[in-house]
Amino acid sequence: METDQSRHLKHRDLNWLSFNERVLQEAEDREHNPLYERMKFLAIYSSNLDEYFRVRVSQLRQMKRIEKSIRKKLSLQPNKTVKKILARVKKQQERFGTIFKDQIIPDLAKNNIRLVSDTDFTSVHGDLADIWYTTHLKNTLETKLVVPSKGNSIFIENQTLYFCVTFEDDKQFGFVKIPTDSNSRFVDLGKHQGNYYITFIDDIIRYKVQSLFDHTVKGVYEMKLSRDAELYIDDELDGILAERIYKSLEQRQEGQPTRLLYDSAMPKDEAKKLRKLLNLGKIDMMPGGRYHNFNDFFKFPDPTENPELHYAEKPFIPHKVLEKSKDYFKTIRAKDQLVHFPFMTFNYIERLVEQASTDPDVTHIKISLYRVADESVLTTALLQAIDNGKDVTIFIEAKARFDEENNISWGRKFEDKGGRVIYSYPRIKVHSKILMIIRNEDDKARRYAYIGTGNFNGETSKIYCDHGLFTAHPKITKEIHRVFKVLEGELIIPRNKHLLISPFTTRRIFEKLIQQEIDTALEGKPAAITAKMNSLEDPDIIALLYKASQAGVKIRLIVRGFTCLIPGVEGLSENIEMTSIVDRYLEHGRIYLFHNGGDEQMYMGSADWMTRNLDRRIEVLTPIYDEDLFKELRAILLIQLQDNVKARVQDAEETNTYVTQKPGESAIRSQYAIYDFLKAKN
Repeated sequence: METDQSRHLKHRDLNWLSFNERVLQEAEDREHNPLYERMKFLAIYSSNLDEYFRVRVSQLRQMKRIEKSIRKKLSLQPNKTVKKILARVKKQQERFGTIFKDQIIPDLAKNNIRLVSDTDFTSVHGDLADIWYTTHLKNTLETKLVVPSKGNSIFIENQTLYFCVTFEDDKQFGFVKIPTDSNSRFVDLGKHQGNYYITFIDDIIRYKVQSLFDHTVKGVYEMKLSRDAELYIDDELDGILAERIYKSLEQRQEGQPTRLLYDSAMPKDEAKKLRKLLNLGKIDMMPGGRYHNFNDFFKFPDPTENPELHYAEKPFIPHKVLEKSKDYFKTIRAKDQLVHFPFMTFNYIERLVEQASTDPDVTHIKISLYRVADESVLTTALLQAIDNGKDVTIFIEAKARFDEENNISWGRKFEDKGGRVIYSYPRIKVHSKILMIIRNEDDKARRYAYIGTGNFNGETSKIYCDHGLFTAHPKITKEIHRVFKVLEGELIIPRNKHLLISPFTTRRIFEKLIQQEIDTALEGKPAAITAKMNSLEDPDIIALLYKASQAGVKIRLIVRGFTCLIPGVEGLSENIEMTSIVDRYLEHGRIYLFHNGGDEQMYMGSADWMTRNLDRRIEVLTPIYDEDLFKELRAILLIQLQDNVKARVQDAEETNTYVTQKPGESAIRSQYAIYDFLKAKN
């Protein structure tokens, strides 16, 4: 375990690898996860790791440019950290390969699905591969012959698969770009004697590779280069910033290399020549398996259409109030409503915006969009609202990583229609998930709001565990109105007594609430903090939690991703218990519960306990004032605390040990238990 001994903090980038290991554990879990779902977990692991190298490892490498004396003062050791990262990733990659070869491939075969390579093609397979190659590939493949001694070079595109081809004449390399962007990664080779045969497009190219070059082929090795994904952009304002980001997206193809993943079967001398040709350092080289880009396994075909190979479908649970409502404004005005994804449909949000878009009494719609979905009911309703003369203000976060292009494209569509679009602020992201509708009622303006933990994205709502509050509470909606005034540049600081709003009050209020539990514990009274989040990193919050633990506050944390806090250390954090849940859906909700002398306080919203969420982003968390909804959300949190199927213990050694079932205790898989709880309640 790598720690900052002076502050008792785990290294965030090393601990993130512990999170991704939990994803690998899901790929291994034959007992609870069907075959195709385990393949998806391999895809998730692969996709996560690609982004990690493009962003986090890239950032560490950039630190090397900082003057050595400054790095020393800041305790920055990027080279040392990167080496530790590579060592851990190498072990995980080996585990990944074992899962694929020793579990996935045999389990596919048990279900009459044969994934065959070019070396296993029968004559029939060879004929089918020839036909497919001629029809789909022959005239479109990009190849290049490179002679390093003559100063030849080649640019390897980011995240793109290539074959590096070696020849009997070892003075040159051949490169073949594998066109997975224009072709399916997998090719159906038909059914024979009850077995379905599938091959990679990669293997069809391998099968025909000799025909692509005039030289005798000696070896064919798959490779993929990851490049720096961060955009280094000067301070700009509004649309100018958005335009700058839009133009800068090309940097993602040309950024600094961060990792070359290559087939470990490549001889060392050839790998060395390849490294020098691509001007890479030894630290950039990462040996891997025969195939890369396992995120393509999200789309691995199932010719058997066997439902047992997939998760059983869980139909949406109809919300007992919203499902029957003909007038959302009347319903929300009467009582706050709480929705839970993916157990309920995202349509409840869409229906509210749809109703607002055609309601003659609605004057304004304001929304913050962090990751804009492709064309959807929500975006269509917003466009319709503009057409119907509503004053529509849309704040679009142009810097939402990997969604910049789509977000800005949608911003332009809204602008072209006549909507008011506000883009990112320099040096701050808008991460809040908020919606406000203003409606004329009895000659007065009444505000309605939605505050959530997840993005306004109907597709991700099907796989992310999130919560959302519909409310017409006058004090909460008044403060939401002030948040939008900040986004519109009409206010600098929003006065608030109810909402937690970053970067203005969230840190101060959280620190006050934690300190309050400390003071209570020191008086010998019960004190407790229960919190669920994606990541825990802020050193000041962690220091306070350590202080609370030492004072006797009982702290129970659920942290899905990485954590810098070290739980269970005697004299430091023995009163802190932490678990992580990785399961069928992505845990994404943030819920904070404080004992508060028996009069519990709960907040829900978009912010993790990370420095960026507290100090450098616009975030909104809402208190839960409605007693019924408080009990409902608290019950969901408690179910997650009891998970003994998919929860892992987070300890100082980062063992990722599953929470064990106690004698006589029932198995509780929290995501399924929450579904059953909500189904019974609704």
